[in-house]
Amino acid sequence: VQLQASGGGLVRTGGSLRLSCAVSGRTSTMYTQAWFRQAPGKDREFVAAARSGGSTNVADSVKGRFTISRDNGLNTVYLQMNNLKPEDTAVYYCAFAPRRWALSATATIAGYDYWGRGTLVTVSS
Repeated sequence: VQLQASGGGLVRTGGSLRLSCAVSGRTSTMYTQAWFRQAPGKDREFVAAARSGGSTNVADSVKGRFTISRDNGLNTVYLQMNNLKPEDTAVYYCAFAPRRWALSATATIAGYDYWGRGTLVTVSS
């Protein structure tokens, strides 16, 4: 399984970006796909997840501003980020698990088998 993330860049406070993560290889009909981020000097943290069947989980820190969605035909998950803030600056990583985790478990880093290389999002003030 390979994950290819794209869409990062530099944006001003209040701006928007959409990240994409395409999954290829031997995937599964039961899956959990997620976004995490890691700011300089900080631990990697959960952002959002989408499960097979359509349900999603979004971190409280970005709820109302970020939306996760998936195009099953393209095996691609998207993270729409609106009203970006300087504290959103981080490297964003997509992750994939060939199983459908309970929503409460989707934020656990150890639950994901495959990771993309990350894409940098920089929000200027």
